[in-house]
Amino acid sequence: MNYSFSGGLVLEKKDNLTQEKIISAGIPPVLIIPLLQHIGTAAHPIVNIGDRVLKGQMIAECGSEKYSAPIHAPTSGTIGAIEKHLVPHPSGLENVCIVLETDGNDEWIEPQIIADCTQLSPDEVRQKIAQAGIVGLGGAGFPSHLKLQAFDIHTLILNGAECEPLISCDDYLMRERPIEVIIGARILASALGGVKRCIIAIEDNKHQAYQSLKKIIDNGLEHLQIAAEHFEIVQVPTRYPAGGEQQLIKTLTNQEIPKKILPQQLGFVIHNVGTAAAICRAIKWGQPLISRVVTVTGDAVGTRQNLDVLIGTPIDFLLKKSNLNKELLQLIIGGPMMGFNVPTVHLPIIKTTNCVIALTQPIEKHQVIPCIRCGHCEQVCPSALLPQQLYWYARAKEFEKIQDYHLFECIECGCCAYVCPSQLPLVSFYRYAKAEIRAQTQDKLKAQHAKQRFEFRQFRLEREKVERAARHQQLGDKKAFLAAAIARKQAATQQPAENASDED
Repeated sequence: MNYSFSGGLVLEKKDNLTQEKIISAGIPPVLIIPLLQHIGTAAHPIVNIGDRVLKGQMIAECGSEKYSAPIHAPTSGTIGAIEKHLVPHPSGLENVCIVLETDGNDEWIEPQIIADCTQLSPDEVRQKIAQAGIVGLGGAGFPSHLKLQAFDIHTLILNGAECEPLISCDDYLMRERPIEVIIGARILASALGGVKRCIIAIEDNKHQAYQSLKKIIDNGLEHLQIAAEHFEIVQVPTRYPAGGEQQLIKTLTNQEIPKKILPQQLGFVIHNVGTAAAICRAIKWGQPLISRVVTVTGDAVGTRQNLDVLIGTPIDFLLKKSNLNKELLQLIIGGPMMGFNVPTVHLPIIKTTNCVIALTQPIEKHQVIPCIRCGHCEQVCPSALLPQQLYWYARAKEFEKIQDYHLFECIECGCCAYVCPSQLPLVSFYRYAKAEIRAQTQDKLKAQHAKQRFEFRQFRLEREKVERAARHQQLGDKKAFLAAAIARKQAATQQPAENASDED
């Protein structure tokens, strides 16, 4: 039985791809591999310029950083540079990247194949997932092994909703690689200590993906050493943003996730189906996360398709592979609702890149007019927020007040901006406010740290001053003691001499 979440939109999302199967994008001459491809801290390079590396070899490690993930060579070749390069991010900023000059041999390191992954302990599974550099492939990029450290988890949900228009990489992955998804789910369940339910959620317009997974389960999973009764494939209504964590849990279980509460705290863990497939390859076949499926679409390309892409592949290489045949005026990374514009095609595909949209003309922008207080944005907000109030406070830069209206509960789905008759760029204001608040928080932390350092320095100087005074006092007392001792000794030696002269 399906339930319903508040707000949301029904969007036209069909995209008639000219390629009906996932095909390999091939090996480009150069791969640009950012050291930060996830939420958290960048990895540290462990290779030098001129080193030859093999496919699957670790080239950057996370060290002692908790919120980080290592990086591996997507193919064999030579390290050409370690330098800053533009990366796909809304900020448009550069980040440190490893430039790999490929040799075309695609030569693997020796993989660690595990015949029976059920023999691994939960700690071993988590460790191997962390070493494989796997992060959430649904968009957020949270290091996957950290989600598996939760306790008292009763339900594992694989998110195959893929609710945003035009994106179909997860849909095609479930159609063509259902066994990888199911084995990945089994591994995730074992890493969580054995959950009671495993639900694979698919939107009800993905008929082929549903049938593909259902066929595997109906035929029995004994040969995969999996108990079929632990799995449920549930079709959810096609409604944006059904793939949000809170919205998906509400749809499947009718349970609301309170604000400032993580799903793990209530016994739910959600992973993307692409993440599950990557975990299967990492644990069963020893392959780290070095590639992913990416949807390439838009009216500027002649072949709209899903490509299996090596991490670090330049976007212009994919566009040529997809027969870019018209003038490109707008390039979007991600979907049309939550994606962002990028200024150049010379950007790499990273672990969280699920879609590239190439357009011959910018998405039509109407004239922005003042808010008319219609309330449509509130009606469609899936997080039950007040977008209008958030907009006013963000525009007025009243960052303390805006947090009272739960700004950080906004999932930036874009529903409010989509229905706004005034064409206000609401999500842009929310992102701006979040960035400013984070920057102010960082500044406060730095100021507090500087104050603590200054106060500790003053305390240290004062302590050293007192210690010096004490040492001087002790030295003075010691000198006085020695002088007194010498005086006593001299007095003692003079007294017998005087007594002897008296006897003479």
